[in-house]
Amino acid sequence: MSASDGAGARGALKGRGPVRPAGQDEAVEVPLTFDDNRLASLVFGQYDQNVAHIERRLDVTATALGNHLVIKGTPDAAEKARRVFQKLYARVRTGGSTLTLGDVDGAIREATAQATLFPAETIAAEADMPHFEQIATRKRGAVRARNPAQDEYIKLLRTNELVFAEGPAGTGKTWLAVGHAVSLLEQGHAEKLILSRPAVEAGERLGFLPGDMREKVDPYLRPIYDALYDFMEARHVDRGLQTGQIEIAPLAFMRGRTLTNAVVLLDEAQNTTSMQMKMFLTRLGDGSRMIITGDPSQIDLPPGQKSGLVEAVRVLDGVEGIGRVRFKDVDVVRHDLVRRIVTAYERAAHGEDDADRNSNPRRRPLA
Repeated sequence: MSASDGAGARGALKGRGPVRPAGQDEAVEVPLTFDDNRLASLVFGQYDQNVAHIERRLDVTATALGNHLVIKGTPDAAEKARRVFQKLYARVRTGGSTLTLGDVDGAIREATAQATLFPAETIAAEADMPHFEQIATRKRGAVRARNPAQDEYIKLLRTNELVFAEGPAGTGKTWLAVGHAVSLLEQGHAEKLILSRPAVEAGERLGFLPGDMREKVDPYLRPIYDALYDFMEARHVDRGLQTGQIEIAPLAFMRGRTLTNAVVLLDEAQNTTSMQMKMFLTRLGDGSRMIITGDPSQIDLPPGQKSGLVEAVRVLDGVEGIGRVRFKDVDVVRHDLVRRIVTAYERAAHGEDDADRNSNPRRRPLA
């Protein structure tokens, strides 16, 4: 979204600010009036589900009626909720699409980050406050980061030739990497998109599988395909695969190549060996960028085998031109239940000793 959320909403809202002054702990009422009933209904969500979600997350009460909204809560919470509703209204006014709960969570986290970085009076006075970074493609339009970690990730993708992204499932590591790669392809900054992933647990044993190369590796790359079709029209994806503009290649077949003017994505990199990772990293050619994603807590290598991802981020720490972002369980942006599941497993793992955690020798936690 090109317009700033704060600027977009201010001209469309009336009755900003609390009705009456109050102490820090005294409840206040903040009324909002949207100038378009249809867009207001998109902000509120079906059966006001977005309103209910914001109430739970920010500990406020919000009553929606037509294009009017009254927020009740402590001054800080009510002000934060007001900014969230403004951001959501600006977003639907620009895009006109239905909001997901993930979009709502993103607006909440963005408002929280702004409150942490800037005084309330500065936020209220400035129309162009910094917002989370975004990625734009022809099909998807603007996709904005939903939390500070994603915001940092997008910034690193734009400023570094090689980026490592580590963290649990559901944090958007692969999805945003594919979106960034597609945007570079569409803008003419890259000529080719190369996607790779370790195909099996401890190596690249593909020969026994039926079909040609693409048919052999397709099942392992389905998450990347899903992201591609999210950001590109199906006909453009199919044409790119046919012409070679989009290439799907197992890691073992990267050896000996020099990849120039390309965006290269290696997914599930925690399951690469040290030798494979070094081989992959040294394929980088002129005008190319690499994105490497993985979850160090989900290593499927045999006992005693080093993870190429874990070793690489340690060895390359501080090297110029290389960025690294680490996602945590709080950064999960799938269904909120997924975040709670990941958090529960993390807590369980930290509450047990190493022997108990590693009862399955092929599922080794990161040391």
